[in-house]
Amino acid sequence: LIVSSVCTWSAGILGEIFFACLSNWETSSNVAIPFVMLRVPMALLDLQVFDEVRRMNVRQLLYQGLNFAMIISSALMIWKGLMVMTGSESPIVVVLSGSMEPAFYRGDLLLLTNDYSDPIRVGDITVFKVDGRDIPIVHRVIKVHEKSNTNTKFLTKGDNNQVDDRGLYAPGQFWLTRKDVVGRAKGFVPYVGMVTILMNDYPKLKYAVLAALGAFVLLHRE
Repeated sequence: LIVSSVCTWSAGILGEIFFACLSNWETSSNVAIPFVMLRVPMALLDLQVFDEVRRMNVRQLLYQGLNFAMIISSALMIWKGLMVMTGSESPIVVVLSGSMEPAFYRGDLLLLTNDYSDPIRVGDITVFKVDGRDIPIVHRVIKVHEKSNTNTKFLTKGDNNQVDDRGLYAPGQFWLTRKDVVGRAKGFVPYVGMVTILMNDYPKLKYAVLAALGAFVLLHRE
């Protein structure tokens, strides 16, 4: 089950959209239909924005620019704060595939912690990194091999998969170690991460969302 990092749930949907926009900027040819659907409303929005900007003086423009910067800064600070609180470099991730069904479904938002003082046990759902793969994976621990307190190895498997994850690990790797773990799932919110999935499937939507966020700030002076 592949997952991707997103902005903190505490920052709300706005924060999630912003970090989804920053996470991947790749292009794709599979965006023609949804992007065409956006052209008319976005064109109307552009006219409204330009008209609003023309009516602003320099002080108002600076004020609105600072408001937008504050939104971004607040989301970043909340995200960094969650990293410190949970001990995980990615305290919130989005499920991108169905290999953990029925426990988790595509689009679910997982809340992670990474407490090194709490040993990993069979049955724990872990998010881990594999050498050669850019995106972390979340699967369940099915076997733990302990040689000492500092040398614990474990094997994972997706609930919806037929075989364990040895085929996913790096060449020559048969077990995971504690340093491979990004975090353990401690909670989830169903389907909230579908926004991130849509932006991964249709990358040009990211630009449209960022433009809409900027327009929202400009058009709401209060």
